[in-house]
Amino acid sequence: MESKANPQTKASAKWNKKAGYVAKSYKLKKDTVEAFAEACKKAGVSQAGQLAKMMNDFINKMGEYWSQLSFDKLGDILTYQHNAPILFSSGLFFFLFIGFLIIYMSLRKHLLTRIIYVTLFSIYFYYKSSGLFFFLLLFVATSDFCIAQCMVKTASRWGRKAWVVLSLCIDLGLLGYFKYFNFLREIMAAVAHELGYQLGNTSLQNITYQPLDIFLPVGISFFTFQTISYVIDVYRGRIDPLRRWIDYVFYVSFFPQLVAGPIVRARDFIPQIYRTPVVTRAEFGEGLFLVLCGLFKKTVISDYISLNFVDRIFDAPLLYTGVENLLGVYGYALQIYCDFSGYSDMAIGIALLLGFRFNVNFDSPYQSATITEFWRRWHISLSSWLKDYLYISLGGNRKGKIRTYINLLITMLLGGLWHGASVSFILWGVLHGVALAV
Repeated sequence: MESKANPQTKASAKWNKKAGYVAKSYKLKKDTVEAFAEACKKAGVSQAGQLAKMMNDFINKMGEYWSQLSFDKLGDILTYQHNAPILFSSGLFFFLFIGFLIIYMSLRKHLLTRIIYVTLFSIYFYYKSSGLFFFLLLFVATSDFCIAQCMVKTASRWGRKAWVVLSLCIDLGLLGYFKYFNFLREIMAAVAHELGYQLGNTSLQNITYQPLDIFLPVGISFFTFQTISYVIDVYRGRIDPLRRWIDYVFYVSFFPQLVAGPIVRARDFIPQIYRTPVVTRAEFGEGLFLVLCGLFKKTVISDYISLNFVDRIFDAPLLYTGVENLLGVYGYALQIYCDFSGYSDMAIGIALLLGFRFNVNFDSPYQSATITEFWRRWHISLSSWLKDYLYISLGGNRKGKIRTYINLLITMLLGGLWHGASVSFILWGVLHGVALAV
């Protein structure tokens, strides 16, 4: 008796057949493939064929995802699921992006319609990441848009500063509540508890910390910094405020960089909104290469090292030798680099496929000779933001050596706190500030 074929195998074979038909029907031209190969060569990959296996695995993964779809599950798939937020590396995003791209290209020459369409898709993307907190994104964008409009109409310098302060209070207030409120309550409870022992006060000793159930919206640290930079640039006269609300929401919510950066400056991004998106064959090859390399870094290297090596050592370091613990530290360094830079590469590549060019965000940081050079290569959009909007605002190096060192410490301390709400991140920032100072 013949054994029945595995349904998933049939579905995968059927998908591969369809994928081959699509590739043939579009008849990718030779110069497009050569552009992709050239991008690989520039990045240090000798032959584009070295990515063929990864592309085949990705297509098979999409085939398996497609075979599992059904109309009964469609409602659950398209609505927000708190335990399964959408990611660039997910099959759902792949199918949504293909559908989005087809309509997007048909709207190339219709500016306002294209802006509205991309904005709506970006808001839906954020809804799939954080649920109804997309209203928070719209609130932040609307408040800073209105503040910038009011700032231009204010003649006095102090009045313009007051608008900047209001923007900072709104943006940092929301960021502080969602990201740091529980952390601050924990610190205050610990301080009160210690004072109770020192003063013999039983009421203070009995204070216990119970964290509140506060949801952290995805990407709030990124779009908050992005809107702050816009308001400050308008205040400094570096850019003119946008006239249309929808244009500003487009800038803040643009989905490739919305949830994990890079932090895009308004003066770099806004002029690109009004251009007719044109993607050359070289840019298509470069964008595709960045997306595939980002997928490889994030899903193959970072996730695998984290699950199978780093986490096991960090969870029980005493079970391993000193050499294995050292390798775990190096593995963690590789993991966080591939995780951050991988997602940045995907964001930059997807934006390039849409006709938008972002600046490089990671430039081989582990090849740096000094800590100063490292911060010029690591998370460049964040380090440059901290320099331009925090370090320089504090006085930079214009007020003597001691003040310069203090400014560096404050900048890196807040930079460490930006990464996460814990004492370890604060200490990490202080250590980097000291290293930059000396």
